[in-house]
Amino acid sequence: MPSHDWDEIKAWSDSVYMPYSVRPVGQVLTPTASMYSAKVNDITVTRFCYGVPVSVGEFAAEAGNVLVLTTIRGATRHSLIGAASADLTSGGTFLADCSRVDYRFEADREHLQLNLTIPHQLLADLAMRWWGHIPDDRLWQHKCVIGGPGSSWLALMEYVVRTVAAAPAQVADGRVGANLQELLAAQLLADWADRADVELGQPKPLDAPGYVRRAVRYIDENAHELPTVSEVAFSAGVSVRALAGAFRRYLDTSPRDYLREQRLQGVRRDLLARRSTTVVEAAGAWGYINMGVFAAAYRNRFGENPSETLKRAAQ
Repeated sequence: MPSHDWDEIKAWSDSVYMPYSVRPVGQVLTPTASMYSAKVNDITVTRFCYGVPVSVGEFAAEAGNVLVLTTIRGATRHSLIGAASADLTSGGTFLADCSRVDYRFEADREHLQLNLTIPHQLLADLAMRWWGHIPDDRLWQHKCVIGGPGSSWLALMEYVVRTVAAAPAQVADGRVGANLQELLAAQLLADWADRADVELGQPKPLDAPGYVRRAVRYIDENAHELPTVSEVAFSAGVSVRALAGAFRRYLDTSPRDYLREQRLQGVRRDLLARRSTTVVEAAGAWGYINMGVFAAAYRNRFGENPSETLKRAAQ
């Protein structure tokens, strides 16, 4: 769909990516945008250009999305750490978890992008199923380039485009789309972890059954309310004993330990995003009352005191 209207473009881009700010760079102010989107199950695929040089940033963290942007024409410049940046041309891919880090990029007039919008939770769930744990913010906060001409990632993106064109309905909502989504997410996590120097470990040999995935999702969505193992088992439709055995078999952990991990990760996210102004406030939001016990658990998990995390976030 072509458009020359900034408001129309914003409405579309907010819906397929997340709310963000964009401004034209230079004297050409009227866009000649080309907009196309499709679904691969829960992943949104877009082919998009503004038709003018632009500077883009201030992505809405609360949307909870990871952006994977592949330049297929023109040139883009993506922010790294501080003043550092990565310049990409045709075939280059950049990824950033906008729920965890600030991100901005610039694109020239000739740019054309093939992008993925992926919910952070989708990647976290897949990491738990495949590798038995959810990576910490060493991964999620790492912005980086992956793939490139001749890479397996670019070949996978080409396959995605061909499959969407050939069978859009089956890809949007069907087994083809579910399998393709799993393949995209797993490849992305593997490439991302390699660039971030994060060890994912060996993939689990067996896929977790539905009731384990339901329990994981229930904990993820309710961790701040401290659900009991009985409540988690009830939500999954199995006994406490069956759930505990399945967690140990498929995830190499227990429901209680998995809940503890999500609470600690939740506090860390809030500290890094400065959603809380004090450690006590952040910890309390996730059910911690004894600050000594909490601080010891946090330090053991992340290798630093929560106050140090908050101080880094403020810098």
